[in-house]
Amino acid sequence: MPTAIAVTSPDLVLPPLDRQTPPAAVQPQPTLEQSLNGMHALIEQHGYVIALHAASGDDPAVQRLRTVRSVLESDRIALLGLDLPPLGLALLAQQLRRLSVCDFSPGVLASSARLLAHYVYAGALLGSVAKLDRVPVSLAAHAKSWASNSQFAVLAHPRPQLVRVGQGELPGPEFGTRMVVASGQPPSDWVTASLAPAWRVQGVATVPLPKDSGRWWGTQRLVEFAAGLHDVSVLYQLVSSVRREVCHWCGLELIGDRCGFCAAPLPPPPEQQPVAAARALPRGGT
Repeated sequence: MPTAIAVTSPDLVLPPLDRQTPPAAVQPQPTLEQSLNGMHALIEQHGYVIALHAASGDDPAVQRLRTVRSVLESDRIALLGLDLPPLGLALLAQQLRRLSVCDFSPGVLASSARLLAHYVYAGALLGSVAKLDRVPVSLAAHAKSWASNSQFAVLAHPRPQLVRVGQGELPGPEFGTRMVVASGQPPSDWVTASLAPAWRVQGVATVPLPKDSGRWWGTQRLVEFAAGLHDVSVLYQLVSSVRREVCHWCGLELIGDRCGFCAAPLPPPPEQQPVAAARALPRGGT
């Protein structure tokens, strides 16, 4: 069975792109007992579980996940906190679900999340930036957000950027992507009619707005979007091209500089000791 990919809410489970894409699990469950039973069942069935969550440490769901891992005393649960908006996190989970059926070991799959996140372009069209604290906002933008017809295009990842619609453009990816879009209130077609063509995306899918999006962006007047690699062969090549190491702590394979399961950093390579030049003894020496 492939490694299980879990997310913290059902609205972070994007529809599969093909029949081979496994479903995502939702953890934690409403109660601690249900969470323990559900996680234990996932480990028994899949061997390893990779649970994605927002990087914020004060989320009750994250605290429960840590409690579950501690109570089960399992080293087969990877808790990966990522600094992505909700829809970007859902897109990354979808990518990992597709890669989970490939021949990657659980350690490589878990540590690939940080690599793949670099290629996720996540942002939103906002009606107000008055309460936005995830991206730097100028005083002028704060003042303009009080106007009833103001709209701001914001890119939170991979490089924060904020422009007023009609007065600037968001820098897009320089590689082929597929975009997912989720509308709040009031709805707008700017993302699909203007941004998607400008970014030359290779497809657009509309999904429900995640419940945490309004809190993450500081307003319910938004349209959230995320664009990322969608060709599974490209995803596979990207991950497989990175050199693999063995975690010195838990023994799992990894890519990058940190193990996805035990979070142990990759030790620096040993310094090469210079070989001292042999000195010839002076004639007659002993």
